Amino acid sequence: MDGSVRIIGVPMDLGADRRGVDMGPSAIRYAGLASALSDLGGDPTDAGDLPVPNAEERDPGAEEPETGRARYLRETAELTEVLAEAVAGTVADGDLPLVLGGDHSIAIGTLSGVSEDRSVGALWLDAHSDFNTPETTPSGNVHGMPLAAALGEGWFDDRDSRNWTRAPGLDPGNVALVGLRSVDETEREALAASDASSYTMSDIDERGVTDVMSEALEVVSQRVDAIHVSLDLDWLDPRRAPGVGTPVRGGVTYREAHAAMELIAERHREDDLLGSLELVEVNPILDEYNETAELAVELAASALGKRIL
Repeated sequence: MDGSVRIIGVPMDLGADRRGVDMGPSAIRYAGLASALSDLGGDPTDAGDLPVPNAEERDPGAEEPETGRARYLRETAELTEVLAEAVAGTVADGDLPLVLGGDHSIAIGTLSGVSEDRSVGALWLDAHSDFNTPETTPSGNVHGMPLAAALGEGWFDDRDSRNWTRAPGLDPGNVALVGLRSVDETEREALAASDASSYTMSDIDERGVTDVMSEALEVVSQRVDAIHVSLDLDWLDPRRAPGVGTPVRGGVTYREAHAAMELIAERHREDDLLGSLELVEVNPILDEYNETAELAVELAASALGKRIL
C-alpha cells in the first residue's frame, strides 16, 4: 500500500431504525484495524470520530413537508456536510480516507467530499440499492437513500435549496451496484431509468464474483480520477456477517468477498484509482464475538493490498 490512510469514524445511527450501529467504528478499531493497515506498509492515522447528535435529543421530523417521509433528515444533512469537509481535507492532504460507520447514510458525505474537485466512480457493495427518496421510502430511514441522494434522484434533485450536500463529481454512468438482493419496487423502477449499472446475487451465481466484479470495476473506472468503494457489511451472507441491522439471506460468501476486495486492490495497483473506502452498518449489539467487525478489517486489508503470496 502506497501513501497514508486516514481513518475517520462516524458513529451515526440516525439513519437506521435499530440502535447499536453507532458503535461500529469502535468495534472495527477494536478488531485490529490500525495494526492491519500498518502491516501493509502504509502509515495510517486516526482522525477520531465526528460528533453525532443523540437521537433521544432530537425530533425525527418525519412527515414534515420539507423532509417528506424521512427521519432525522436535517441532522443527517448537517453531519454529512461536516463529513464531506473532513473527507475533502483528507484528499487534499494526499491521504486516502477510510470512513467507518455508522449507518449507510454517511455515504452521502463521503461521496460529496471525495468528489469535490474531481470525477469519481462509485462501487456500491450492498444487499440493498439505497435508491429510495423521502417520497418513496417505506420506512423513513435515510440509510436506504444515500445513493439516490448523491445522484440527485427524485426529491433530492432540489436538495441545494434544502441545504443538502451533493456529490458534484459523481455521474450515474460511473456507478455500479453489486450483490443486490433486496430492492423495493420504486427503487427497481428508478434504477431501470438510471444510467447506473446493477448486478444482483443471481448475476454472481450465474457468472461468478470475479466476472461480475471485473465488469463493475470497468464501469466505475471509465474517465474518472478516483473510485469510491462503499462496503455495507450486509452485502455478505448473515451467516458470515451476523452483526448488521438489516440482514438478508443469500449474500456473498467469505471467499467471494475477499476475491472481490483482491480485484479492487489489483485494479488499484494497475491504475492507482482507489480514492476512498468506507465500511458501514456494523452493529456490535447484534454481532457474535465481534465477528463482523473482524471481517470488516480483513476485507479492508484485502482491498488495500493484502496478499496471500
